[in-house]
Amino acid sequence: MPSVTSSDRPQVSARPSGWPVRRMPRWLLLAGAVFLVAAVAVALVHRPSTAERASDMTGFLQEVNADIESCSGGVAESLTALHQVQADNYSNSTDVSDGASVASQGAQNCEPANNEEIDDLQTYQVPESLDSFGLVGAVTNLVTWAVPDAERVQTDIALILSSTTPQARSSAQENLSRDLNTLNAQRAKIEAPIAKAIKVLHMHAAPPRLAG
Repeated sequence: MPSVTSSDRPQVSARPSGWPVRRMPRWLLLAGAVFLVAAVAVALVHRPSTAERASDMTGFLQEVNADIESCSGGVAESLTALHQVQADNYSNSTDVSDGASVASQGAQNCEPANNEEIDDLQTYQVPESLDSFGLVGAVTNLVTWAVPDAERVQTDIALILSSTTPQARSSAQENLSRDLNTLNAQRAKIEAPIAKAIKVLHMHAAPPRLAG
């Protein structure tokens, strides 16, 4: 019987059976490359210069200063009224009454429901060019500085000036000391990232004016 050689055996393909492997269409590869190039080009085109970022920072400072000004001004007026009354040892009843009224109105003016500027501050969008400075957090802390922090400080002042007993006045004064510490600590959180941005952008500017 003749022997069967390897050349006589049927050849078996090493390629696995099943659905044929499809090549990715050339147009799809080209489209992906074009998209990648376009994305890089857009990123380069929209990368702001230092001057542009400084301009955006100027606008940021103008906006937040305008929004917080009336609330901060109320805190300053309330503290001034309290110090005047205390310097006179609560002897001038008109000053006491007027001071309590100023503080009470100031507290209400720091609430978004009563102050359009504070309401605007809650929805303010920091320019994208300034994202790396953490100013979104600074704005959030600025809103907190207004309400509840500045609101509480002025409410404390109103209570001190309207108290009719030494015990009530002393309790309100303790609350004021505590809430002023909170207000000042919140100010530090606001000023730190803003001061850093001002320094990096080589600007002659300052963080928002916050009483306390």
